[in-house]
Amino acid sequence: MRFEAITWDRLAEALAAHADGLSPDGGGPWLRIGVDGAPAAGTGPLAERLAQSLRLRGRAVLVVSTEGFLRPASLRYEYGRRDPDSYAQGWFDTGALWREVFGPLEPGGGGRVLPDLWDPVTDRATRSPYHELPEGGVLVLHGPLLLGQWYPFDLSVHLRLSPGALRRHTDEQAQWTLPAFARYEDETAPADHADAVVRADDPRHPAWTGLRARE
Repeated sequence: MRFEAITWDRLAEALAAHADGLSPDGGGPWLRIGVDGAPAAGTGPLAERLAQSLRLRGRAVLVVSTEGFLRPASLRYEYGRRDPDSYAQGWFDTGALWREVFGPLEPGGGGRVLPDLWDPVTDRATRSPYHELPEGGVLVLHGPLLLGQWYPFDLSVHLRLSPGALRRHTDEQAQWTLPAFARYEDETAPADHADAVVRADDPRHPAWTGLRARE
């Protein structure tokens, strides 16, 4: 896999230019973009940069983080607070993401998306209002472990960290999640499925593969 040096701003602009010319898969009027990567890779900042570049192109954009779709603590911690298998398989409410985020953006949907569902601090529902994404709008969903869920992304980006960089950049309190990401690499191979891969070992000097042609 060959990488080319790029800045985060130029990366966001290149992704936005490509996305702006895409037709949503399945014939719906909404574009769905996924920014995948471990928390240490910084998916949120790239998602926000991409959203800003798209807005400058006249597109309505909603940025959603999977951190707003955690399952309740009683389910997340069913097998202990530091179980990597639970993190990989049961930490995020994939059913709610399908129902509240992707479902409304299917062909014939109403575009009424729930931006978040659960507050991990209070362990209560956020009760956030729905967001009406107009036709032609773009969803940017970011977070970890996105490419193993069959989410219908029209464009997907994977922020890749080497095992050493992932370990260095992950907070000490979250080191227990590292086996989950090793499993994700082995079983899902996200770099093989993403439309673009970004090497983020040094956040000051990202590099990317460019955009791959879909078969």
